[in-house]
Amino acid sequence: MTQLETQGLAAKNAARTLAVAGSARKDAALEAIAAALERRMDEVLQANEQDLSAARDAGMRQAMLDRLALDRGRMAGIIAGVREVKALPDPIGQVTRMFNHPNGMTIGKRRVPLGVVGIIYEARPNVTVDAAALCLKSGNAVLLRGGKEAFRSSFAMVTVMRDALEEAGLPRDCIALVQDISRESANEMMHLTGYLDVLIPRGGGGLIRSVVENARVPVIQTGTGVCHIYVDAEADLNMAARILFNAKCSRPSVCNAAECVLVDRAVAADFLPMAWQLLKSKNVEIRGCEETRAILGGWVTPASPEDWDTEFLDYILACKVVSGPDEAIEFIARHSSGHSEAIVTGNYFTAQRFLNEVDAAAVYVNASTRFTDGGEFGLGAEIGISTQKMHARGPMGLEELTSSKFIIYGEGQIR
Repeated sequence: MTQLETQGLAAKNAARTLAVAGSARKDAALEAIAAALERRMDEVLQANEQDLSAARDAGMRQAMLDRLALDRGRMAGIIAGVREVKALPDPIGQVTRMFNHPNGMTIGKRRVPLGVVGIIYEARPNVTVDAAALCLKSGNAVLLRGGKEAFRSSFAMVTVMRDALEEAGLPRDCIALVQDISRESANEMMHLTGYLDVLIPRGGGGLIRSVVENARVPVIQTGTGVCHIYVDAEADLNMAARILFNAKCSRPSVCNAAECVLVDRAVAADFLPMAWQLLKSKNVEIRGCEETRAILGGWVTPASPEDWDTEFLDYILACKVVSGPDEAIEFIARHSSGHSEAIVTGNYFTAQRFLNEVDAAAVYVNASTRFTDGGEFGLGAEIGISTQKMHARGPMGLEELTSSKFIIYGEGQIR
């Protein structure tokens, strides 16, 4: 057996124990993990500093460094997330349907764990803990394969969590980290059909496409975030400028950040200079259409065709002036990744049309796309944002990490 097959087998065995562990044991393990991360925070931060140092030496972009970086404040947020997951209702065992068959049998449908969840992700050490906590609460063992840039951070976190599991009386192998960070290990993981029940890629477009196109394990597709803000002719322009600034600049390296703004021609001459006053404080690069360039002048780089489909994950914003809702909705249909889309408008009917016609996992009226997040939606931490339409869509919390089985009570019935 390969090392990955050995880990997969250990996770499969652990999953059988975890599936019947019950809420009290799982919650005790989550509390043990939170306490251990608090107690051993310095170990994790030291490992993260080594990752950051190596990333700086390799020339990693500042926005990507921000995704990689941990500090005491971020660690406190990660730990709080574990406790939030602990406090959520346990979905396992919930009966979602029950009915009586004409022959007297009682037939029900009950939530059960998926089994062993594999996650391939990039340089986001917070995902290591978020994913582990959600899988544990939903009764799933998890096999984590993070990016090489965050390997030291992830290894430290997983070591702490595995020790805490053992202290709480659950198998260490409920949480495991793939230690081979080569491309070969990612490819092997995509083909680990005897051990993984589902594979979830979380990262950039290249990673997600590779997993979707090559995996033999069933995949839940999380999506890139080519998110749009449409500023309608009847928008409150001050509100629109604040929403755009937040959606682009509060954390540009995440998937729910806005990558493109569409502005109704009727308000473009007023709105764009107003928005630019905020955006330039963060040195945002505007890549705009000809009308945008005519309004803002030399500050704007001409947009290329590729810019309309790019998840920049940086202080870069594509900008296009449109003729109205028809063109905006059509443009979004062509270029959206199906993640999060927003309209700013004071017109109820235009807002309802946008909600009805725009096809995305989350559609907003007069709010920032940055709210597409498991915590913000009341799910606790999230395993990712699904942009597919089968099984799960949008932020994936505990319920999305479950399957179901039918349970039937009879008294000797035969067919």
